[in-house]
Amino acid sequence: MKPHVVVLGGNFAGLGSAQKVRELCGESVRITVIDRKNFLLFVPNIPAEVFEDRDPSKTLAMDIASTLDEDDIGFIQAEIKAIDPDAKRVDFVPNERPGAAPESMSYDYLVVAVGNRLAYDKIEGFAEHGHTVSDFYYGNKLRHFLAHEYKGGPVAIGSARFHQGDGTKDVKLYGGHAFPSAEAACEGPPVETMLSMATWLGQHGKGGPDKITVFTPAALIAEDAGEKVVGKLLEIAGGMGFNYVNEAKDITRITKDGVELASGKNIEAELKIVFPDWVPHDFMKGLPISDNEGFVVTDVTMRNPKYPNVFAAGDAAAITVPKLGGIGHAQCEIVAKQIAKDLGKMAPVEADKPLEPVVYCIGDMGNNMAFYIRSNSWFGGPDQILKMGHMPFLLKMQYKNLFFKTKGKMPEWGLDASKLLAEKLFAA
Repeated sequence: MKPHVVVLGGNFAGLGSAQKVRELCGESVRITVIDRKNFLLFVPNIPAEVFEDRDPSKTLAMDIASTLDEDDIGFIQAEIKAIDPDAKRVDFVPNERPGAAPESMSYDYLVVAVGNRLAYDKIEGFAEHGHTVSDFYYGNKLRHFLAHEYKGGPVAIGSARFHQGDGTKDVKLYGGHAFPSAEAACEGPPVETMLSMATWLGQHGKGGPDKITVFTPAALIAEDAGEKVVGKLLEIAGGMGFNYVNEAKDITRITKDGVELASGKNIEAELKIVFPDWVPHDFMKGLPISDNEGFVVTDVTMRNPKYPNVFAAGDAAAITVPKLGGIGHAQCEIVAKQIAKDLGKMAPVEADKPLEPVVYCIGDMGNNMAFYIRSNSWFGGPDQILKMGHMPFLLKMQYKNLFFKTKGKMPEWGLDASKLLAEKLFAA
């Protein structure tokens, strides 16, 4: 019988892993993807849709079952309940309709790509007074608030503290550089949101950047982009009039009047757009494959050291810091190469190239403008690049269009072309 590859999760990392395994391993494996939802949520473009007053659920969802079927990959819509790495078994409950009986599935290879929980439920007052742009529900909730309730008062935008876990303590990057520790899970979204919000305020005659305070739990916002890049961003933002609060430590509470921070500082705000702690799913905690928080421990080839038939990709992996799509994309290919190596489909010299994480981020700024960041300095690499202009915006929009057109199978030349266009030819 063919080896069975079970992929947990069907968003970017899960879809990418399954497709890459099929590409590199061919028909020598059977592949099954399990996800709680039957569509891919295209998260990166939600802010752009919201600030243009478009319903993101109508433009940013892609059917998973039919997409996977094109590559003869099975799909099960279910809630994952448990992983038993010793028995090589996953327990789940089908969730198409309530009341389904528990089921189990065995595997030869397991790829954990379930993402994470966005812990808004840990932020006191968020449900009553908070907003965000991380999914269709919250995106549309913010659209409605801006259109019908917002009176033009001050705006606070920022992150809760991230609890990274100890799963990277033995990982070395870029020739021995120690793995960094992050205070926020990913701060590209807050930076994107603050710039887009400022544009929205101007377009609607409600003020400008001086009305917005952006805050971070860290000493430096978006620290993973590198001090040179962040320095430029802060210089530009300060010149535009944005207010900046660092070392906020965490969000203590959101109230009708603003955001209370663990540092003791309070930010007055009518509109509070926040990004929470990113935590592992409950079923991942306490497993022999997981760290003290519940993220899956891997080496730089995305294998778990104790269970070499278990892999992780995307936000569920301890090594994915920041929780960034570009890093997850690179991990999908590594996972597939490792499985292909095991099956004799690829030579070790090619398959064993380690993960070299890069912060690669394109953020909408409104007015058909965007910022582009490519940096690996936080991990010990040499690059820190920031560009702003119309070309990064076009790249962001066209990436989405191409992703949907190709059903996630982005061309190999895509990243190189984006680097050339954004960094060399047209960016300011």
